[in-house]
Amino acid sequence: MVKRSESPDYELAEMAEVSGTEQFRAFGDDTRRKVLGLLSERAATTSQLAEAIGVPKGSLGHHLKVLEGAGLIQVVRTRRVRALTEKYYGRVARVFKFVDSEGALTAEPFAFFRRAMEEYAPPEPGEPPDIKAAIRHARIPRSRAREFAERMRELADEFAGQERVPGESVYGFVAGVYLTDWPELPEEGEQ
Repeated sequence: MVKRSESPDYELAEMAEVSGTEQFRAFGDDTRRKVLGLLSERAATTSQLAEAIGVPKGSLGHHLKVLEGAGLIQVVRTRRVRALTEKYYGRVARVFKFVDSEGALTAEPFAFFRRAMEEYAPPEPGEPPDIKAAIRHARIPRSRAREFAERMRELADEFAGQERVPGESVYGFVAGVYLTDWPELPEEGEQ
C-alpha cells in the first residue's frame, strides 16, 4: 500500500493558482481532468496514461501538450528506452485553486457536483449502491457557514489522504456549503 503522504512519487508544490483562459480550458476537458487525477497518484508516461484512460497514445499526447502548455503538468523525470527517451509527467501542484485576474476565488462551484454526477458508476445489478448522500438546510449566520465549510474541507482532505490500495475501486467525495435563495416564513402574528 502507498500512503498519500508518500505519493505522488515526485516533488510538487502544495498549491498552484489557476487563472486565465488557457488554464480554464485545459481543465474543461474530461480526459485532461482524468490525467490530472491519475498524476496525483504517481508520475506516468504517455503510454501508461493512454492505457489507463482507454484512449490512443496520439490523442493522449495532444492532451498532455495542452496541460503542459497551460502550466498544469511538467516532465518530472525521463528514462532511456532503447533509442528513445521516455518522459514521465507529473502535476505542478497537489491542489489547484481557481482564481480570477484579481486573485479572488472563481469557477462555478456547482461544476463539482455536475462532475460527480458524470463520474458516478452505478453498481452491478443486484448490488447495493456505493453512495451515501444527504442535503440539509440551516438558517445560520455566514460565520457559522464558513466554519462548516472549513470542517468539510478538512474531511475532504482526510478522505483524499487515505492509503492507496492498488486494484481497489476509486471513490469520489463531493460536498458543499452554499448560500440558497430560500424565503423565510413570517413570524407568527405578522400576517
